[in-house]
Formats: sequence, C-alpha cells, structure tokens
Amino acid sequence: MRLTIDTETDTYEQAIGAVQAAYGMRPVIPADWPEAPAVDPRPDPQDLSSNDIGGGWSDQALFRMVASLMPGARAVLRRITALGGTASYDEVQQYFAGHPTNPIPPTKIGGPLTSVQAVQRRMGPAGSDRLLQRDERARLYHIDRVLVEGLKRVFAFADTRPDLLRS
Repeated sequence: MRLTIDTETDTYEQAIGAVQAAYGMRPVIPADWPEAPAVDPRPDPQDLSSNDIGGGWSDQALFRMVASLMPGARAVLRRITALGGTASYDEVQQYFAGHPTNPIPPTKIGGPLTSVQAVQRRMGPAGSDRLLQRDERARLYHIDRVLVEGLKRVFAFADTRPDLLRS
C-alpha cells in the first residue's frame, strides 16, 4: 500500500483521515475534503466470484470455509496450498513443529486437519468432494489443482481482510 500526504496542501485532519482509511478504520472525514471516500474502500467477500470452479466450490464458498477455520487449521491449509496442493505428512509435520507463530506438535497435526473436514461439512457446498484429501498409503495430503488456484485467490483476499477471519 502506498499513501501520499502533501504536507503543503493537506490539512492535519485530511492526513489523519487518509491514514485511518488506509488501515480500514472508518475515519471522521472533514466536510471540506473533496476526495473523501464515500464508501468503505476495503474489498468485500461479495467481490469474490460465485461461479463454480469445480465440485460445487466457488471463491465465495472457499472464503466462507477458510474464514470459519481456526487459525491453526487455516495455516495448515495455506501451507498445503502454497506447496501446490500436494504435501507429504512429514513435510507438513516438520514445517509446523518449528513454526514461529503457529507451532503444532507432530502428534497433534491431525486435530487441525480433522477440523478442516468438519468445517467443510458445515460450510461447504452440499455433496462436494473433500477439499483436503488424504492418501494414507502414500502419506500425502492433496487438494485438486482448480481448488488450489481458488484457495490462492481466497488467501490473498483474506490477507486484505483479516478482520473477517475466525480468531
């Protein structure tokens, strides 16, 4: 984000209003400020696509699910997405064992992953395949390619609106 304040022409109130708007706060905007935003400038989940991208999932449905996950489960899903949609059990366990903000002991990684399935049953499209699939024999987690692309868009959106995510 880039914010420019002209100290020779902008008033103090205009500068404060611009900073508040940039950080998603609803600023008290002076009436004489002609370029004041009329609406909340932050993106809205309704801006995401409602078109089916595969298996009944849309970007909006993926966002609702991701927003409903606990932070640990969301972090695991994000990691598997970042790895292209396929990751070994060991890769995920090792990554989160020493994670600085979301440490998950290897013996407890199943909890967040089970919660992904539980949230999908409640929030996902009716009759959809599992978003996060597990191959016990190969010890792999897998997300379909089309859903990986949707999740990338959803996580990028979530980064702009962390206020909409379950904490």
